Amino acid sequence: MTAYPTLLDTALPVDGRTRRLLRDAGLALAGSVLLTLSAKTQIPFYPVPMTMQTFVIMVLGMALGPRLGAATVMLYLAQGALGLPVFAGTPEKGLGLAYMAGPTGGYLMGFVAGAWLCGALAERGWDRSWLKTVAAAGLGHAAVFAVGFAWLAVLVGAETAFAAGVAPFWAATLLKTALAVAVLPPAWAVLRKVRG
Repeated sequence: MTAYPTLLDTALPVDGRTRRLLRDAGLALAGSVLLTLSAKTQIPFYPVPMTMQTFVIMVLGMALGPRLGAATVMLYLAQGALGLPVFAGTPEKGLGLAYMAGPTGGYLMGFVAGAWLCGALAERGWDRSWLKTVAAAGLGHAAVFAVGFAWLAVLVGAETAFAAGVAPFWAATLLKTALAVAVLPPAWAVLRKVRG
């Protein structure tokens, strides 16, 4: 199957390996900063406050593609593993690998899976229409929740893990999916118009 070009490759095409490497490195660094900002910004929501992390992860995955999207998330995780206070709740709840080994560690690892899956689906054109973007973001969120739930269930049991780590976040997940739909298909429409 022929892959569709990503939003990144369509908006910012580059020639040559060195230029591509420099562009991708800069975007990965910018994406990791965006992830940090999204983790540190809490928005009042019911039943629990939300961050915009998974929204940013889904959009990064779809815009950058599976490899660069996942690499961007891994750079963010590496920054956290080194002790930088990039995660929600840091430094108050710990830093580095100790924080990553805690209850939210599985969700952090799930971010890589979510970004990669959204990117892989975008390479199949799933970020161009609202319906497919809903499906791609929904599947990306499901990947994050699956890894996070599995990790948390090992620590506290499946019932508690679902009640504390999955159920409270469905409304926020729907909102973030809707926001992804509000960003990606319109971005493609603008690009098509600009490129004629």
